[in-house]
Amino acid sequence: SHNLQNLPRENFDALRALFEKPSRGAAPKVPFEVISNVVSNMNKMQYAHAFEQVQNYITAGDCYQVNLAQRFSAAATGDGWIAYQKLREISPAPFMAYMRLPNLEVLSASPERFLQLVAQHVETRPIKGTRPRAEDAVQDAKNAEELQSSLKDRAENLMIVDLLRNDISKNCEIGSVKADKLFQLQNFANVHHLVSIITGQLAQGKTALDLLRGCFPGGSITGAPKLRSMQIIAELEPHQRGLYCGAIGYIGFDGNMDTSIVIRTVVYAHDKPGQGKLSFYAGGGIVADSSLEKEYAETLDKASSIMKMVQCFNKTNH
Repeated sequence: SHNLQNLPRENFDALRALFEKPSRGAAPKVPFEVISNVVSNMNKMQYAHAFEQVQNYITAGDCYQVNLAQRFSAAATGDGWIAYQKLREISPAPFMAYMRLPNLEVLSASPERFLQLVAQHVETRPIKGTRPRAEDAVQDAKNAEELQSSLKDRAENLMIVDLLRNDISKNCEIGSVKADKLFQLQNFANVHHLVSIITGQLAQGKTALDLLRGCFPGGSITGAPKLRSMQIIAELEPHQRGLYCGAIGYIGFDGNMDTSIVIRTVVYAHDKPGQGKLSFYAGGGIVADSSLEKEYAETLDKASSIMKMVQCFNKTNH
């Protein structure tokens, strides 16, 4: 097993320096601004056409469920760290993450665990099933109750539970994989979700990387069966997803791992220092009895917190 004591001294010193050295000054020098309106890569008519194509594939027997997403984008300048602070305020989530990469900042407010591995215990928590929050408490409770009792949303969730049970079984002890909890209601800043919990015991000789390789990308944001749904997504969505629906997380020296699904996430790509394009996606699982209007509205509900954050910095509206 790996531990810090086994590291060469110079590696340990370099690692410690990363933690001890402040990574940024007290305040960013460049304020953050959004300098254009937000536009989607699919208007409603184009979304409707893609939705119809998915329905045709389902009817033909190619798939049971496909996650169809639209991408929103806007021009921006300044330091994405400021935008991330606002996103934390508007949409706190269990898997918040900020990453600064060369020419790229990632601002994630993901509510969804992809894979966790702790001492050979595997857990995944797929989200499938959504209703918007309402300002009125009575209506909000009604939305939550409607979601919890929706047979359609439970069926969608169960499809993904079955897919993920199969995915983690590839690297788990035979007979150890089970659905611990099904259709648990979780409340977030802008939406209610149904979440299920699937667990297993990692097989002898298998590692976090084996588990990640066997399950990536997450089934909740592709569809079922996974490979065919991914092919359909690649055909119907106008742009490659990039980081969207990938994973952010860590693998420790002890072999433990925790990762999130990259949803409710802004990618700020810089074409020159301090300016570039924001992009963020929102989608939903389409099944045989899905309604076009409801599915389209669901993408807007999921994007609402990031839209709200963007509007806080949008100078074109003032």
